[in-house]
Amino acid sequence: MSENRNREIVLMGTGTSVGVPLSGCDCAVCTSENPRNRRTRTGVLVRASKGEFVIDTPPELRLQLLREKVKLIQAAVFTHSHADHIMGLDDLRIFGYYFGAPIPLYCDEFTEGQIRMSFHYAFAEPSADAHHFSVPKLRFERISNSAFELLGERIVPIPLLHGDLALFGYRIADVAFCTDVSKIPDESWLLLEGLDVLVLDALRDRPHPTHFNVEQALEVIERLKPKQAYLTHVSHALDYDETNARLPDHVELAYDGLKISY
Repeated sequence: MSENRNREIVLMGTGTSVGVPLSGCDCAVCTSENPRNRRTRTGVLVRASKGEFVIDTPPELRLQLLREKVKLIQAAVFTHSHADHIMGLDDLRIFGYYFGAPIPLYCDEFTEGQIRMSFHYAFAEPSADAHHFSVPKLRFERISNSAFELLGERIVPIPLLHGDLALFGYRIADVAFCTDVSKIPDESWLLLEGLDVLVLDALRDRPHPTHFNVEQALEVIERLKPKQAYLTHVSHALDYDETNARLPDHVELAYDGLKISY
């Protein structure tokens, strides 16, 4: 594949675990005509120097990839194993078929175990009469706290806490993606210094046990001082226009399809 000269990070989904609109809800945000109040589950497309990969595989992955006109995904990197971050995994099946080789899945040991349980059919020995396209071609690449190379990019895992669950955010060049976070461990602050762009979890205004709220996210942003910050994993409690009107100039709510050059 030729090198992709337009290196960018696309926020394919920016919503909380139930998405926005929320099923059965008729609040002002869920019934809004503003397309930026429509948020699919959180996930990222990275248009790297030597191909394209995703961070997480949310349930709407296929629709997100179609919207972004993606031709080939060559890898997936996972933050953690909650359903809204892994349940689109089978949508990678077509790319293993196109690529003619297993798609690598980069994650820690715990996340690997959870994915293997949730998608047991993808890793079991195929039956003799199984169609060659019926089972995804996938393989795991174990990661830890150490940086790794992927499609020409240096990926820096950032240890974070989502309640009691340890997970990873990721830094690529001077852009960091930190979803589903309620606490940044002491050792991770240094990894987030000198950012051009920080994409950070901010679920709502009210406190939540496993996510930053807007006030907490703004405190993190004030400490780190990125040039630009976007709030993601957003619930139906935050209207796009109303929330942006009260945020600092360099902070905005993220929206599906937002593109960040790096």
